[in-house]
Amino acid sequence: MRFNKKNHVILYLLGSLLLILSAMFTLPLLVSFIYREGLVIYKSFLLPALLSLGLGIILTKIDYNQRQLNLTTSMIVCGLGWIIFSIIGSIPFQLGLNKSFIDALFESVSGFTTTGITVFQNLQQMPKSILFWRSLIQWFGGLGILTFFLVITFRSEGGIWQLFTAESHKISTSRPVPNVFKTIKILWSIYASFTLLEILLLTFFQVSFYDAVIHSLTTLSTGGFSNYDSSIGYFQQIGHPFYPVIEYIIIFFMFLGGMNFLLHFKLLTGKIEDVITNLELRYFLGLIVAGTLIILIPMTINNSNISLINFEANFRTTLFQVMSIITTTGYGTKSIGSSFFSAVAKQLFLFFMLVGGCVGSTAGGFKVIRIVILNKLFSREIKKIYLPKRAVLPVKLNKKIIKNNEVMKVAALFFGWLALILVGSGITALFSDLSAFQAMSGMFSAVGNIGPFYFSVDKMVSLSPVIKLTYILGMLAGRLEILPVFILFTREGWK
Repeated sequence: MRFNKKNHVILYLLGSLLLILSAMFTLPLLVSFIYREGLVIYKSFLLPALLSLGLGIILTKIDYNQRQLNLTTSMIVCGLGWIIFSIIGSIPFQLGLNKSFIDALFESVSGFTTTGITVFQNLQQMPKSILFWRSLIQWFGGLGILTFFLVITFRSEGGIWQLFTAESHKISTSRPVPNVFKTIKILWSIYASFTLLEILLLTFFQVSFYDAVIHSLTTLSTGGFSNYDSSIGYFQQIGHPFYPVIEYIIIFFMFLGGMNFLLHFKLLTGKIEDVITNLELRYFLGLIVAGTLIILIPMTINNSNISLINFEANFRTTLFQVMSIITTTGYGTKSIGSSFFSAVAKQLFLFFMLVGGCVGSTAGGFKVIRIVILNKLFSREIKKIYLPKRAVLPVKLNKKIIKNNEVMKVAALFFGWLALILVGSGITALFSDLSAFQAMSGMFSAVGNIGPFYFSVDKMVSLSPVIKLTYILGMLAGRLEILPVFILFTREGWK
């Protein structure tokens, strides 16, 4: 696509993003020096850092007009920014692990989008700096690379809200404070503070500092990358004395990551009533409780010899997996495809993959609030059948009327979501020997930015490049809520 002067703002902003990316590489480079991992690993971070720095310097020399930063332009910046970050972010995997371009790009996209699907095995044998990089890109992707960019570079309103909206457009543009820059700064402060708190708690319960950092970065971001093949189940496998406590800590912080961060601000500032009465949070909690009970009660009834200790273990395992799936973190203490979970549980997990966490959180999925709105829309259409035609039936949320164009936007996104899953599932089935249910679970996981699926990691590694590219598109579209990715393929958007 040919760039003209009207597109200079796109190039300038992409250059600014690249400068930030170059700085990000210094952190894993430092880790590689600490663990003395050798020249090959040093180069795997130094080369992409220099590439990002060079391109960033060149592009930021371009003159631009900030007034041209409308929503369409912002979505193009958003889509291109995430793609460029993912491509350059894959270089350490190519150079340091000798992975193919497709597999390295897949892992990078899965990281930045906080999906957590991995095509890497034998994680314990990998360099610690590479594993740290996997976790770090999930942490930066959690609240969004554009929001982090805005905190660092902008100090005036200008086009900030357009960029923020393009990356994670919401039903409501509510803010904790009127100033957009301060809003984003507050969100990142809460995010970083929760991450630090989890690190401290895990280290207190005898998790090594390195493991605590890795898992804290990928818990709050609801990303789910672990530095162990068996994920959080590793701590039980090695007989860690506090593994139940570790699991409960991670359950708690997964919940915080799946909750609207604006509600965290209200809770921290004493506005408890606003938190308690929030409709989305109540639905979110209801789904977690209902899902846990639906899975746990039949399991308990069918086991006549269950003890209190066994019940606690089953409760913890069930709650952990329900929380992991609905917040789209993707951690596991047991495989969701194992016999521990019934057929009903596996179907329920698929539904939770679709729903996801709350809007304004780091979680993926379609979002609880949109499911609530679709439910209210369905109820309204039923009422229209038996109520007088003159009856006015607005869709309300937290006692506020949702504008009709917002309701239609939710319906359109839901169609796009299901269409992506349907097409991706078909491609998966066509180019593999997976069953229909397995093929669908893979695309559900990609579009919902979740991670787990109903086949093995070995099988995921061996899938056709066509399927992996399909999942890459699905992960990006799911994280950016479809529109910014598809606007890249429209000529009108570039005009």
